[in-house]
Amino acid sequence: MKIGILSRKRDLYSTRRLVEAAEKRGHSVRVIDPLRCYMNISARKPTIHFKGEPLTGFDAIIPRIGASITFYGTAVVRQFEMMDVYCLNESQAISRARDKLRSMQLMAREGIGMPITGFAHSPDDKSDLMNLIGEPPFIIKLLEGTQGKGVVLTETTKAAESVIDAFRNLDAYFLVQEFIGEALGSDIRCFVVGGEVVASMMRKAKEGEFRSNLHRGGKAIPVNITPEERATAIHAAEIMGLNLAGVDIIRGKNGPLVLEVNSSPGLEGIERSTGKDIAGTIVEFIEKNASPGKTETKGSRA
Repeated sequence: MKIGILSRKRDLYSTRRLVEAAEKRGHSVRVIDPLRCYMNISARKPTIHFKGEPLTGFDAIIPRIGASITFYGTAVVRQFEMMDVYCLNESQAISRARDKLRSMQLMAREGIGMPITGFAHSPDDKSDLMNLIGEPPFIIKLLEGTQGKGVVLTETTKAAESVIDAFRNLDAYFLVQEFIGEALGSDIRCFVVGGEVVASMMRKAKEGEFRSNLHRGGKAIPVNITPEERATAIHAAEIMGLNLAGVDIIRGKNGPLVLEVNSSPGLEGIERSTGKDIAGTIVEFIEKNASPGKTETKGSRA
């Protein structure tokens, strides 16, 4: 097979491991910077060019689209879809998962457990908004934040009001969530491939930090998840329409709560903590599923 990996840098751990796994299984692999792609949007013969040449003959595309290039990156994925190339995660599914508010609304509609969450536009409504959430502390998140950036823990109502005012002065959209204290600064990343949880790890925040992101100094260890946690992770990925997903879950007192569904989950933490060949599992899934005419928007979700 000829596989394309949409990634800004070939030497990133996840990209490098996917290349190694595909080549080990005898496939031809090319890493393509999506921002260097340009497209001919034609009804008869849509094409993509990269560094002066057309990109042709691909059997499958693995999108590694970072949050900062979502708009253009998903446009490139969509163009490959128009060219009838199988994409591991489709453009609409990536966009759906990347929009925190949209994804939470879709999961809420399907009955997925989540922390109580509020969203508003006017700062004049902040008092009633916080009343909807409950008592402090509160978590306040920018809609566009990633890797723990733009996430603030406020211990008091007054502190929350100050953060909300600051975000609104920047004309930034944000969510206000209840703080799940019983999680003790930890969450679980469930790695879903093709409707199965193939690995899971617990990420625990470093001392003095409430965010468990590995980029923030969190530590990762393998963890056995419950059947309910497994079913929740699979269902969340299915709602987003993602074949590959990192589903972040915290253990609440009444069961698992989904924090986020990531369409381009990193491989380094999950492979090193579990010792599993996740890159190989992804390539194996592509081998079984990639074929012309198989690209389609999954489900009828908004």
